[in-house]
Amino acid sequence: MSARFQEIDWRPTPKGEISLRRRREPVSGVEVYEVKLGEEFLMSSLFTAGEEALARLGLKAARGAELDVVVGGLGLGYTARTALEDTRVRSLLVVDALGEVIDWHERGLVPLGAELTADARCRLVHGDFFAMVEDAGFDPDAPGRRFDAVLLDVDHAPDHVLHPDHAPFYEPAGLRALAARLRPGGVFALWSNDPPSESFGRVLAEVFAQSAAHVVAFDNPLQGGTATNTVYVARTPAA
Repeated sequence: MSARFQEIDWRPTPKGEISLRRRREPVSGVEVYEVKLGEEFLMSSLFTAGEEALARLGLKAARGAELDVVVGGLGLGYTARTALEDTRVRSLLVVDALGEVIDWHERGLVPLGAELTADARCRLVHGDFFAMVEDAGFDPDAPGRRFDAVLLDVDHAPDHVLHPDHAPFYEPAGLRALAARLRPGGVFALWSNDPPSESFGRVLAEVFAQSAAHVVAFDNPLQGGTATNTVYVARTPAA
């Protein structure tokens, strides 16, 4: 195997074959970690600005001196790490449907694994985020628990989902179920790889008291120039 590329782990899962790869950028010499599910790239450590902005923008909108937060989608851990940089965060649940991804962090196979697992505020939870919304909630130890913020980064966009089962979540009924998991004035923030969607914006406005779409721009060294993601931020009515 070339020193410039290494497949660190590969496993079959119910959602398809997942792999963790490490490669060295030939020009910059930077080590890049990538996650693939089947033929789709889920995450690259080369592009983390959108994931970090999801945490910063979502928690900027959150109110309170102490925050209980959920991150949907662990990936390489950049959203979770950025959330923990906010000193108001007293607890963080990170939900991922793939136990293999959690295992990578617990075994220190990814750069942020040791940092996340060592933080006493952070707990990695193996579960289906979308099923948890409809069932007993995100905390297996406290059914029905409510949170100050939920930050979601699982699908590519509201209308470009990884699995058809996810699609109903982005409709009014699905988002109302999510809003019920939030405390009064609680925040829901969503990462999307696509430009702001007017139709999804209308759905957010129907369910939440306030909502906005933020365009996050960042350098793209592979294609040159600038790329963008979108972070949607919505808040439930205050008490």
